[in-house]
Amino acid sequence: MVTVSKDSMVTVSKDSMVTVSKDSMVTLTYDLRLDGKEGEIFESATMESPLIFLHGAGLMIPAFEEQLVGKRSGDKFEIAIPAASGYGEINEEAVVELPLDIFKVDGKVDDQLVAPGNSVPMMSAHGQRMDGIVVSVEGETVTMDFNHPLAGEDLHFTGEILEVREASAEELSAAYSGGGCGCSSGGGGCGSEGGSCGDGGCGDGGCGDTSSKSGGCGSGCGCN
Repeated sequence: MVTVSKDSMVTVSKDSMVTVSKDSMVTLTYDLRLDGKEGEIFESATMESPLIFLHGAGLMIPAFEEQLVGKRSGDKFEIAIPAASGYGEINEEAVVELPLDIFKVDGKVDDQLVAPGNSVPMMSAHGQRMDGIVVSVEGETVTMDFNHPLAGEDLHFTGEILEVREASAEELSAAYSGGGCGCSSGGGGCGSEGGSCGDGGCGDGGCGDTSSKSGGCGSGCGCN
């Protein structure tokens, strides 16, 4: 921001000189398109619900963060990320057949949950949370796809940096203690629970607008 002082000297506010770098808090809008800049908008972060994240904390796609380095408030950006540098290519080994029995709760299967096209949260043998898409249910076998929903997709972002500032001690602590801070100020998807980014938490957000076709994060936005 440029201001004019009483003695007519032009001054520049400190915040306007801050550029995107590791451990800076970044607020931005974006449209995410698939299959190039002319593709249909898949997900958006708007002025009313921007993406807010701590740069370099490992919560965004590395290729997305790398291309924002050096930008400042007011800068526009256009970022193309091939599938291999985004969410990876489709891994056929991530499509697996599972016994229907493992989906039973109190001896019953929720047919509305375990239905083709639905995302079902599951746990790996090592205790890692995994979200899988139900491909089909045939007899006693459920076919699940554990690829990321955007695996195999080329990503194209266009947007604008709204604010870049130094992160507070509380925000840094929250991010590096596992709380994280990569969210939108709207509602929705991939932030951790509790608080807002400004409070050092990150629970109110997704990686974009909740109106996205994916229903929130796990999809685009640059979040992992």
